[in-house]
Amino acid sequence: MNNLSNQELIQQLKWRYAVKRFDVTRKISESDWKALEEALILSPSSYGLQPWKFYVVTDEKVKKELQPHAWNQPQIVEASHIVVIAAKKDANPETIEKYLNRVNEVRGTALKDLEMLKGMMLNSQKMAISNGFINEWSARQCFIALGFLLSAAAVLGIDACPMEGFLPAEFDRVLGINEEGYGSVVVCAIGYRDNEQDWLSKLAKVRYENSEVVKHI
Repeated sequence: MNNLSNQELIQQLKWRYAVKRFDVTRKISESDWKALEEALILSPSSYGLQPWKFYVVTDEKVKKELQPHAWNQPQIVEASHIVVIAAKKDANPETIEKYLNRVNEVRGTALKDLEMLKGMMLNSQKMAISNGFINEWSARQCFIALGFLLSAAAVLGIDACPMEGFLPAEFDRVLGINEEGYGSVVVCAIGYRDNEQDWLSKLAKVRYENSEVVKHI
């Protein structure tokens, strides 16, 4: 396995920023997108339940339809790919059954040997539902996937911009997300920066000193 050195990793993370203007002439290659999509699929989640769905928009007409519902931000139409990360709505015991069946399929673990795990998961889910927390829990998982996507893109030298400035209900309507039992949580524009148009591209990254935000115990 060819690992990035510590220096190379930090260099790429310093290189990335939330791109505001993308180069419309550059598109992500099929092989690079396949790697980014796989990174999304490999994202961790609580209990491994993966309560999400990723809507990948490359159709220019659909991008233009979405743009007014994201305060007309240019990233929506300029980026090569738009990823809408949506959370499973009202997760229920069937969600757990589906996952355990997948464990059985992939690992060959007998379902009877998963009963203890199933009980733990059902108890956690029941508490989340009774406390009105289940949809927030699902939404939180989506931000883990977003972080994975941003980091993977940076390592590959591909730019990205995470976006919460959009109207979820309108994105859901345009993309038919609600009909599939999901609700959009966060958007990520993926592509390549336009150094001439994006005033942020040449500015230093602003972060607090380690001592202010990291406490070793």
